[in-house]
Amino acid sequence: MSGPVWRRRAAIGGGAILIGLLALLFAEMADAAGHVFGRFVRHWPWAPLLVTPLGFVAIVWLTRRFAPDARGSGIPQVMAATADPDASMKRLLSLRTTVAKLFLTVAALLVGGSVGREGPTVQIGASVMGYMHKLMRVPLRASVFIAGGAAGVAAAFNTPLAGVAFAIEELAAAYEQRVTLLVMAAVLIAGMVSLGIAGDYVYFGLVTQKLAPTRAMLVAPLAGLLGGLAGALFARFMLAFGRVGTGPLGWARNHPMATAGLCGLIVALVGVASGLSWGTGYETARSIISGGTAPWWYGPAKFVATLATALSGLPGGIFAPSLSTGAGLGQLLRYIFPDDPGGAVALLGMTAYFTGVVRAPLTAVIIVSETTGSRAMLLPLLAAALVADFVARAVSPEKLYHGLSRRFAP
Repeated sequence: MSGPVWRRRAAIGGGAILIGLLALLFAEMADAAGHVFGRFVRHWPWAPLLVTPLGFVAIVWLTRRFAPDARGSGIPQVMAATADPDASMKRLLSLRTTVAKLFLTVAALLVGGSVGREGPTVQIGASVMGYMHKLMRVPLRASVFIAGGAAGVAAAFNTPLAGVAFAIEELAAAYEQRVTLLVMAAVLIAGMVSLGIAGDYVYFGLVTQKLAPTRAMLVAPLAGLLGGLAGALFARFMLAFGRVGTGPLGWARNHPMATAGLCGLIVALVGVASGLSWGTGYETARSIISGGTAPWWYGPAKFVATLATALSGLPGGIFAPSLSTGAGLGQLLRYIFPDDPGGAVALLGMTAYFTGVVRAPLTAVIIVSETTGSRAMLLPLLAAALVADFVARAVSPEKLYHGLSRRFAP
């Protein structure tokens, strides 16, 4: 077999292994940061009113000063990078940007930001795959970044199928047949690395509750309507913030440090008042979908905290916070359908809201199914996702990540 073929395979395999290892390290660091902040809040419950706004300002200043392309989720950067792979390795996916992304996202969790690590793992994964191809002297193509980003999703959630679905629905605007093998190989290798070290775990825990078909026909469309509308509103706020040049939004965009401080104060106020809206929201979401309860206002509070964090310009993703917000909105549906299994209803809300934000219904269904083991809920989840996508398309026609990616275009 020729040398270039072996080098390409070594780059794919080596990059996927490294992505899996980095995803696990990132997860440990993020979890540790969340626990540290949790202990801090328990000892000094009012301190975030000062620490969180100042922390937001400091992180945004560091980001803008040293790694401006590390701001935000990371997924729009990967989409923009596919337009010019070689140039992107010097800017959007450079070593400085990647390292800054990892540590500044952890810093955001340390000060109570409502961020996730999954979007940043996509950007880190694409960068790692790009550097491995350069190391092995293999020409860069857009498919390299798509494979690296998909492997990042798979390793972050321990969800190989979701990684493939995300590559098809989001990262690759025009998915080509030759990309299939590259994506699947990277996803499977990264997933096996995560599985081998972290064990065979289900991200949110195994959910065995399900809805009767007649009840699902009633609950799923309503969940899709509520989740799609709320998710689309989140996306519209995010997209409008980068476009409106006048009024309050224009002022906020032109004064990034003041905006960071104001957003940090909003996050602190919501967090101190609720006690639940900090960080990824993983623990609360897991409690809700496993049959537990949360206050009715958790979903709206998490919505506000996540939106304020995202608008501040901090590095950090919205995957996990969006899933947690969706679980909170599903909690609201339990008041309407008190006789149905609470965990199953919450899963519908989670799927619908995530679809409304990202407009990737297939990815939403597969992520929720894989992270909860809820295969019996596949058809109701798909129904909720399709309704949510229809509603979100009417409210916010432009897809969130595609719109954000234009801000990182050369």
